[in-house]
Amino acid sequence: MVLRQILLLPFALLYGLIVRIRNRMFDWGIIRQQSHPLPIISVGNLVAGGTGKTPHVEYLIRLLQDKYRIATLSRGYGRKSKGYRLAVNEDAYQDIGDEPMQYQRKFSNLLVAVSEDRNLGVSALLNLEDPPEVILLDDAMQHRRIRPGLQILLTDFHSLYVNDLLLPAGHLREAVSGAKRADIIVVTKTPEVFSPITRRRLMEELSPEPWQKLFFSSIAYDQAVPLTPSAHNINWSGINAAFLFAGIANPYPLEDHLRRQFTEVITLKYRDHHPYTPADIARIRKVFDDHLVRKKVLVTTEKDAVRLLSTNLLSLLGDVPLCYIPIRVRFHNEDGKDFDQMILDYVEQNRREPSLHPKPDPT
Repeated sequence: MVLRQILLLPFALLYGLIVRIRNRMFDWGIIRQQSHPLPIISVGNLVAGGTGKTPHVEYLIRLLQDKYRIATLSRGYGRKSKGYRLAVNEDAYQDIGDEPMQYQRKFSNLLVAVSEDRNLGVSALLNLEDPPEVILLDDAMQHRRIRPGLQILLTDFHSLYVNDLLLPAGHLREAVSGAKRADIIVVTKTPEVFSPITRRRLMEELSPEPWQKLFFSSIAYDQAVPLTPSAHNINWSGINAAFLFAGIANPYPLEDHLRRQFTEVITLKYRDHHPYTPADIARIRKVFDDHLVRKKVLVTTEKDAVRLLSTNLLSLLGDVPLCYIPIRVRFHNEDGKDFDQMILDYVEQNRREPSLHPKPDPT
């Protein structure tokens, strides 16, 4: 434990006490939770930071969209609007947030809504002329006023929640015991080569409850998508250096992916959901231009690309070849089939009645 964490431990203990009292009030029914009469799946985590919620929500969309009318509902982090909002094609990320805009751009038949109050958002979606049959809650683990029918908890392979500390000493939004509310736990960003020994070790560390299912996923990278005209004509086999700029919580998996392809990778990191400015683009271009490598490319993440596409900043890059690399979730071994079946069974069994947790009270 570093000195900074030791100094912050008293504040973490106070924060933890406040969160514990709040959670107890929900557990004891002092603060009421609301259920809704359709399947609602929540994808969340215990930490403040990136565990891969967006690609896992996209995985669920792809799994369900051919059978059901799907809606996503999130807070819409970073947006300038307030209250409930149903996304339309003309919206920018400032209107609905970058992650909802990413869903909106990729899935034409998807309903994308944002609302700080998830219960209000669900009610508004159900009042639509053609309401959804399934709602996916993005990042609602701590939004306990709504009771999802199925709770999916994500944890990063490189930073398991059981090894973390409460804010501000660590990254936990609540105590590790909050994981007991989950029906499914997914260890994300695992290595492509995933041994049975590693699987057993993680199962022992996380020690899931009897009612919980534990799965393991990794990141798969799709082909690069050009963002500037000069990126359309790149000869990838001749590229020596990649310049990555990223405003996401954890860009390290993409960095590792690029290092496996290029001799040199230079990374410019920005805070999560960073709103880029002309000064940022000027700095990025200067770093790119000043590096004495002739065959090079500028790379960013899909979430960063969504924010840039809502502005006129791409024009400031001129002839710089810029692309983004989409990602997908891939489950190991038989995990994918078992995970899919669990999701499909839950949705089919709860389509016409309120979703209720069948598992024991964790208290």
